[in-house]
Amino acid sequence: MQLDGLDQVRERLAKARKVFVLTGAGISAESGIPTFRGSEGYWKKHPPEQLASPQGFARDPRLVWEWYNYRRRLIAGCEPNAAHRAVAEIEHRVEQFLLCTQNVDGLHRRAGSRNIVEIHGSIWRLRPVDGGAAFEDRTIFDDSQLPPRTADGTLLRPGVVWFGEALPAVEFSRVDVFLATGPVDVAFIIGTSAVFPYIQRWAVIPKHQGAMVVEINPSPSLPEDLVTVCWPLKAGDALPRLLEKEP
Repeated sequence: MQLDGLDQVRERLAKARKVFVLTGAGISAESGIPTFRGSEGYWKKHPPEQLASPQGFARDPRLVWEWYNYRRRLIAGCEPNAAHRAVAEIEHRVEQFLLCTQNVDGLHRRAGSRNIVEIHGSIWRLRPVDGGAAFEDRTIFDDSQLPPRTADGTLLRPGVVWFGEALPAVEFSRVDVFLATGPVDVAFIIGTSAVFPYIQRWAVIPKHQGAMVVEINPSPSLPEDLVTVCWPLKAGDALPRLLEKEP
């Protein structure tokens, strides 16, 4: 398997002090978690406004929770893959590191990553609909428990960002501040789509700072002028190769 620019990326990473990694659903697909927009993605079978919007939840919270409970059960049976572990290894090798993931599955944490922004939230967090504080809960609910509620009867919702909702301002700011405080040496954009404007935003900033921008995606989507090296592969095939010791 040929990785164009592999030696150059290895050399830059070996000297890097500051690295930014942005991951999307593609990295977890290799662990058996379906993507949303691919040919086998969730939205090919389920309209997003029905299962992942405030309006859909208000209309039928039990239906929405049946789907999220199914996903919790599915994710609980999955393991971090080689790409998750490679991202964690990169964090251990550099002085300054930030991982921003669109994934709500928690696999990056299980792989050992620590400095993480979960920009779309976490499926393992619940939030009272009355505005109460979110909390972690890894329960796989029985059907009789759906939709879940607090002890005082307040309806709970998944702690994720739905269609029509703003990204969490604090987490968004964490990424902006990291990128603004000193130049990034290498930025990896992995398994996501440039359909999200903030994906391009967080590739443009490192690029303008002189960073090497590496896109890893079987279906690349970033504009070519933003990308230094593009590997149109699964992350689990590319990232471990990057971290291998040179012969």
